[in-house]
Amino acid sequence: MFGLEATRRYYVCQHYVRMNLGINGLSKLVSQELGFPLLNGDVFIFFGKNRQMVKLLCWDGDGFLLYQKRLERGTFELPRFNPSRKAAEMPYGTLSAIMRGISLKSVRYRNRLRIGNQETSQPFGYQ
Repeated sequence: MFGLEATRRYYVCQHYVRMNLGINGLSKLVSQELGFPLLNGDVFIFFGKNRQMVKLLCWDGDGFLLYQKRLERGTFELPRFNPSRKAAEMPYGTLSAIMRGISLKSVRYRNRLRIGNQETSQPFGYQ
């Protein structure tokens, strides 16, 4: 079963995408334009130009899952896109904040000890 958890890797497409693309169109974009393998369980995130819709594409072991969220009012706040890169890794905390409507500019992580390969403090957003 697919779920959005911190153990997955999340990649956001660094340009806006036509929201009429489905699984076939988005998977083609991931493999051909972004150059990522499709079948490893990573989640690929796409935003529409008006920032009212987001789509998440993921391979779930035996098929693709496509999640879509459309806001009835307001827009998604996004970190800045870097036009020199086709995709950027996005921390789970940032994605969670975006999906909940939390302002990225006003939120900061507090310093905490992290065991493993993560730093002791992490800026809110992605590099």
